[in-house]
Amino acid sequence: MSDGTTTVGRSATRRSARSGWVAWAYLAPALIIYGAFLLFPLGRAAQYSLFEWDGLGESTFVGLDNYVEILFDERLRVAFWHALVLVFFYAVLPLVIGLVLAALLTRSQVRGLGFFRSVIFLPQVIAMVVVAVTWRQIYAPDGPLNGFLRLIGLDSLTRPWLGDYTFTLPAVGLIGTWVCTGLVTVLLMAGMSRVPRELYEAARLDGSGPVREFFAITLPTVRGEITVALTLTIVAALKTFDLVYVTTSGGPGTSTTVPSYEIYRRAFQLGDVGVATAVGIVLTIIVFAINGVVNMIGDRK
Repeated sequence: MSDGTTTVGRSATRRSARSGWVAWAYLAPALIIYGAFLLFPLGRAAQYSLFEWDGLGESTFVGLDNYVEILFDERLRVAFWHALVLVFFYAVLPLVIGLVLAALLTRSQVRGLGFFRSVIFLPQVIAMVVVAVTWRQIYAPDGPLNGFLRLIGLDSLTRPWLGDYTFTLPAVGLIGTWVCTGLVTVLLMAGMSRVPRELYEAARLDGSGPVREFFAITLPTVRGEITVALTLTIVAALKTFDLVYVTTSGGPGTSTTVPSYEIYRRAFQLGDVGVATAVGIVLTIIVFAINGVVNMIGDRK
């Protein structure tokens, strides 16, 4: 009896090991590609961040000096602060607007809802360079925005929106809000459409109003969609480059400089590849840390 049990156990172990090898055989090509195109470049960037190098000549090992420079360089510190400000415009503001729009559209019978969903999602399929050029014309001193303000008698509010030290960063951020709101709204509408109508009817019978229904039924239901939306939009905010490059090139002064633009500037304009890669590594860590916290909060029951 004991010998039979041992034989069966060995056979099961061999089958388990064989299935494990088969699984690894299927995963190996994907792991190789993932390592070659992501892990290896990331490792090389981490290596370059420990050297002083102009990208062409010989390099000098400086250890963590490039990371220390990030802490003490005022321009780099401001760039990271601007990235966090853009998180508000790219992620928080679109989430608030998207929740309101999605709740209104899913709770009411709106004709042409599919067309509206396509239109509001349109900014996601337009190249960011095209978006940046278009909004640069809108924000121009003689552009449509200032023209509209003059038309309604608000001449005092007109200004060079992309040349004003105070309003340039919010102006760029609002472009991100316009781009991300459609994505967030479509995601939330997909989640809210799964809520059974019977839950809302039962809540009304209990005397609940629209606001209480939203916080008690709708919001908990779309927790997963909120997590996905925040993850996508936060990543978009922190890695913003093309929008800043086309609209302001980090100006005026350093009022709109962001880490991704500083990476480009340090590596290709100043020839300081070591600091540029150090900024990239720090930015990667921040992206993982913020999205890790978002996903931890989103996974709580």
